[in-house]
Amino acid sequence: MSVPLILDLDDSVRDIGSADRLPLQQWQERLRFSCSRRDLRRFGAAIAPVLMAVHGTVLMGSGDFHHLSLPLVEREARRRPLRVVVLDNHPDNMRFPFGVHCGSWVGRAAKLPGVVDVHVLGISSLDAGRGHAWENQLGALRSGRVHYWCVGVDTEWARRFGIATVHSFESPEELVAAFVRQVKDDEMPVYFSVDKDVFAPDVVRTNWDQGKFQLDDALTIIAALKSRIVASDITGEVSIHRYRSLFKRLLSALDQQPDPSPDEIEAWQQQQAVVNRALIAALGW
Repeated sequence: MSVPLILDLDDSVRDIGSADRLPLQQWQERLRFSCSRRDLRRFGAAIAPVLMAVHGTVLMGSGDFHHLSLPLVEREARRRPLRVVVLDNHPDNMRFPFGVHCGSWVGRAAKLPGVVDVHVLGISSLDAGRGHAWENQLGALRSGRVHYWCVGVDTEWARRFGIATVHSFESPEELVAAFVRQVKDDEMPVYFSVDKDVFAPDVVRTNWDQGKFQLDDALTIIAALKSRIVASDITGEVSIHRYRSLFKRLLSALDQQPDPSPDEIEAWQQQQAVVNRALIAALGW
């Protein structure tokens, strides 16, 4: 079993057993929540020597860093065509004209040479609903490069726009069963990414609005894909950062992230570690 790699940007990943930890706190202000494409390329180049070594699942800390999946996906997609499967409460396919945002990276990943398509599973956020439809990168959906798998979201707007890649279900169980049926006989290699805000708050707490998945839903999906997963990452830890950048302070305020107390963060991080260990064990590396 390969050892997980922690990209330690925010000191949030607690004990997960044996792991390699790369201290990267100097990048936090520059990368967190959003960054320029140039800074993301520089970060990818900075961690490339570490990624060349054999490692297991990559843990990146807060969900505010989910766009750092992009250079990891790009690296794998250079080796072979692959499908990206993301568990997330949000589409992460929203319009963002100022670089790359933790809520916009999926659209960019779908454009990478070698990426066949991206499936985002477990969306219950209103980002995929009628009121925010215009904020989504609709071209990625129309082209078939991005698929939404939603739970309890009104996605009638997609049908009216002639978009067939937005799938809606009443429960996580129905969604998981449908996805497992779809990939049952597929042999496409998979990059697998988890943002733990996909889980209901009784499973784990994050400082983003959360979804409806139980841990077993994620484990069932992993089991269906396991023989094809060639790389994976996990985000969704809890940490607080006071931005020096006024622009980032304003963006963060617009997303209305809750500000947990130090005691809450401690308890939530311990809970996060339990879920991390379960996911890593299921992934098998």
